[in-house]
Amino acid sequence: MKRIPLGHSLSIFLALTFSVCMAWGLIAPANLHMHSAWEPLLPGFSWSWTGYLIGLAWSYAYGWYTALIFVPLYNFFHRRSAQ
Repeated sequence: MKRIPLGHSLSIFLALTFSVCMAWGLIAPANLHMHSAWEPLLPGFSWSWTGYLIGLAWSYAYGWYTALIFVPLYNFFHRRSAQ
């Protein structure tokens, strides 16, 4: 498994999911907003345009972090099971 396609796929998936949650926050009542869940997970995030961009960058970065850790682990265990 290669890191680059998985990294981009995970990063874009997380960025889109984050954007959907932010859009939900614009149309949902305040008690259903997700920004309180994002604040501890995304350093620098706040309910603003700047905060949105920071959250988007962190979401993208978390996708790459996952790919960089997952792919070598997957390849290692895949090779071991093939032997």
